[in-house]
Parts: sequence; C-alpha cells; structure tokens
Amino acid sequence: MPDKSKSHLAQKFLQAIARSKELLHRAQVTRATVYGVLGSCWGVLAGPVTMILITRHFTPEVQGYYYTFSSVLALNIFFELGFSNIVKFFAGHEWAKLSLGQQGRIIGDSDAYSRLVSLGRVSFRWYLMGGIIVALGIGGAGYIFFSRSPNTAVLWVAPWLVLSILSGVNMALIPVWSILEGCNQVSQVYFFRMVGAVLVTIATWTSMCLGVGLWTASISTTCLLVWSAVFIFRRYSRFFQSFLSRPTGPVVSWWGEIWRVQWRSAVGYLSGYFTAYVFTPILFHFHGPVVAGKFGMSWGIAGALAGVALMWSTPRGPQFAVMIANRDYKKLDQILFRIMAITVAILLSAALIAWLVVYGLNVINHPFAVRVLPPLPMALLLIGVMVANSLHPMSVYLRAHKREPYMAISVAGGILTGLLAMILGLDLGRWGQQ
Repeated sequence: MPDKSKSHLAQKFLQAIARSKELLHRAQVTRATVYGVLGSCWGVLAGPVTMILITRHFTPEVQGYYYTFSSVLALNIFFELGFSNIVKFFAGHEWAKLSLGQQGRIIGDSDAYSRLVSLGRVSFRWYLMGGIIVALGIGGAGYIFFSRSPNTAVLWVAPWLVLSILSGVNMALIPVWSILEGCNQVSQVYFFRMVGAVLVTIATWTSMCLGVGLWTASISTTCLLVWSAVFIFRRYSRFFQSFLSRPTGPVVSWWGEIWRVQWRSAVGYLSGYFTAYVFTPILFHFHGPVVAGKFGMSWGIAGALAGVALMWSTPRGPQFAVMIANRDYKKLDQILFRIMAITVAILLSAALIAWLVVYGLNVINHPFAVRVLPPLPMALLLIGVMVANSLHPMSVYLRAHKREPYMAISVAGGILTGLLAMILGLDLGRWGQQ
C-alpha cells in the first residue's frame, strides 16, 4: 500500500506539471518570457526601494539631474537609428539554416553563414562609430545644455562626462545582443538582462547609500559593463570568433537589403525620441530640476509597468522571423492574437494599480507624494503609455517581415508630440508642482 500510495502521488505530481506546462504554453510563456518578466518584475519591486532611497539621499535638484541625464543620453537614438532591430530580424532569417554546434561555433549552410558574418561585421563597425559619437557628441551637447541650467550648486560636470563615455562603450556592445537574439539565443540574452538588472539595482542602492550622488549612474553602468564582458567571454567567445574573419560567400547588401528597411525604421526611431524622452529635458529647461525630477520618476514608474506587459511580445521577434522564413503563417497569427490579448490585459491592470498607489499616497499626504506627479496628470500619463504600448506586439510581428509600416504614423506622432511638449511644457509644466 505505501508503494502504491507513493506511485499515485508521483503520477499526480507529474500530471500537475504537465497541466502547468500546458497552461504556460497557452499563455505564450517561453523561457525568455520568464526571464524577461522576472527582470521586469524585479524592476517593479525594486523601483519603490530605489525611489525611497532617492528621496532620502538625493535633494529634489539632484533627483532632477539624475533623471535628465538619462533623457539626454537617450539622444543616442539619433545615431542608433533602429539598426539593432534590423540586425536581429535579418540574423533570424539567416539562422533558419544555421545552428550552434557543441563547441559553441556556428554550423550549417555555408551561404547563410557567410551572410550572417557579413551582417555582424557591418553592425559592429556601425555601433563602434556610434559609441564614439555618443561619448563625444552627446557628452559635449549635454555639457552645454546643463551649463545653461539655473545654478543649483549641484556638482554635475565630472559625473556627466564619465557617464557619457561609459554610455558610448555600452552602445558599442548593442550588436552583440542583437545578433545573439537573432540567432535564437533569446533565452540566454534575457537571462543576461535579468541578472544585469539585479546587479545594476544593487550597485545603484549601494552607491546611493554611500552618498556618491550623481556618480551613482556611472557606477551602475560600470557594473553592467563588467557583467557584459564576463557573460560574453564565458558563453559566446567561440561564437563571436566567427565574425573576426571576412565572409567567403554571399554577403548581406547594405544598400540593397538593409537600408531599404532601415531608413523607415530610422525615421520611426528618430520620432520615438520626441514621444518618449523629450519631456524631462523640456521641463528641466523651463521649470528647473525639481519639476523634471517629478516627471522623471513618474515616467520611470509607467515605463517599468509597461515593460512587464511587453515581455510577452519583445522576445518573440527572432522566433517570428524564423516562422516567416519557414512560411508557418497560421501558427504565427495564432500566437500574435494571443499575445496581443495578454498585453492589453496586463497594461490595464498595471496602470490601474499604479494610479491607485499614487492616489493613496496623496490622500494620506505621504512625503513621497511630492516627488511624483499628482493623481490627475499621473492618470493621463498612464493612459498614454497604455495606449502607446498596446499595439507593440503588432509592430514586432510586422518588423519580423522586414517591413516598417508605422513610419508615417511615427513621424506625425513625433512632430505633434514634440511641438505640444514645447508649447504646453512652457506653462502647464508647473502642474507637476501642485
């Protein structure tokens, strides 16, 4: 009897595991999704702790500089031009005929191998130049911008210049992750990002508690770069050795293939700066670092919540590309519709929870309430973020087809948003002080 009882329990346990796997499959949960959601959830859970430390160890002025640093550095969009997504999807199409050997080297069709190598070499050169431009160009432009801000006695010059250089190095590594994702190493890349998010958060918390002020961003970025080097050399050193030699077969044509898709993506990404990053610098310029800090923290909350929802669609780009190359359109569409429904549901739930928290803090007059936007502007911000991200799965789906159909919409939205931000930010930006 005891043996039969144990056998029955074992069967029940295995059945429960099987049902759990089936539920996860129906919910479109992959290993990459798990890593991505865990990383995003870590950001959501760690975010309040970070914000508490900011309110305890940063003055309102330093908080404004801290968030504006990030928004100004986002100007790297003007040099990145969405190339990382193009690399990912092009690599995915070539990887349909390739695989990773036991020794960590690329094996498979020789023509696809040659095209993948040529794609990688082009992307490495592109981002190396982009990293240099970010370090020198954005670093210099940011110095001029912050020099014209009101004198708040905040020591920002050295932290800003060092952070600009580190950001340039970080940009030079972007093609590493794009190629790995395109080569179906999505789960590994998202594992890297999950661990990196934890390490960066710990470095950020430690730096804040030690009172290093604006040097916090440089220390956390250095921590991320060290983890990047360890991850690449330990897991993919042989993989990337393939890109050291010149391709011996057909190559990916820059003008004939990449640029035909990228110029549309580039226009969309340029417009994206005005729909996502321009607000904090405008508020900093017109109303000073205190108001900019309020918006920056609120924008960080909204972005973290949206990031959780997008983990169902973002990792699927390379998989979509492979399915398109194999013409498995029926299954592709089924996955898309499920992911869209899940994304909208999570966005609605997350936005409601975030707003209720902000509203509750204002009701009880909690000191933290003065560091974020009031309930009404916060509600408008969350609604905008929710609407903007609800169609993200569709954009991943279409870009996997090597198409960029949102160019006109992106341009119109970027121009309109930028103009409204400049016009309304001049007067209504003070709303955040209420």
